Amino acid sequence: MSLLDPYARLVPTRPWQFLYGLNPLAKIAGVLPAIVLLVFVRDLVVPAVFLAAAYVVLLIGARLTRTTALALFVAVPLALVVIGVGFAIWVDPAQVDASAVLVQWGGWMLHAGALQIGFATSLRLGAILALSLIGGLTTSGPDLVRASVQQLRMPYRIGYTALAAFRFVPRFRHELDVIRAAHRVRGQHGGRGPFARLARGWGYIVPLLAGAIRHAERVALAMDARAFGAYPTRTERHLVPWRTRDTVFVAAAVAVSAAIFWMLFPWGLSG
Repeated sequence: MSLLDPYARLVPTRPWQFLYGLNPLAKIAGVLPAIVLLVFVRDLVVPAVFLAAAYVVLLIGARLTRTTALALFVAVPLALVVIGVGFAIWVDPAQVDASAVLVQWGGWMLHAGALQIGFATSLRLGAILALSLIGGLTTSGPDLVRASVQQLRMPYRIGYTALAAFRFVPRFRHELDVIRAAHRVRGQHGGRGPFARLARGWGYIVPLLAGAIRHAERVALAMDARAFGAYPTRTERHLVPWRTRDTVFVAAAVAVSAAIFWMLFPWGLSG
């Protein structure tokens, strides 16, 4: 068990939750071809199959918290219905006037063809989102940067600078909570209503900027103390290796995607 390999020490909650032990780039490379091809699909079946397949992979290979489960099984289906109906309403009636009329209200009619186009679009977006969540829910930002630097040879100056910038967001949230608590302690709540809320928000800007500048200075000093950018390469404390299981996952994901497209012929090709 190597101390430089965090994946060797990673023990999932259940043995079959395999996604956490894969290289972040493998989870992206495995679903990327399907995501690109789904952009050009216009039927209902293919995105529905990919959506179901992505959900199966997530249920088996990821740990689902209560929030994640609610998002996957409540928020996403509800969003798909809303998006599908919304796109169906916006479809040009001249394109689908040959199909059956499902709803008629005065001179406005909702055709079955419009509903099919709307839900084909929403299912396509849902399938792309679900495939993206295979890596998004099981990969951390630092691991993705490390894998990009080690396998893709991305300059570490770009990767770790972007990572430091992303880490400013939770820091800003913490600073804002501290500023709000300090204002409440001093009785500077400013009353209620939208104008009072706007005035309070304006009062947070100056202390928030001051805290951001202090934090940026500390980060810059820490990076300088570690000779960040002084050499073209750096020694990594944690390695994110590319293993045989990563190759197997990418090959299996691409093969399954190719089989789905081949069997269902989403573009109406004829032999």
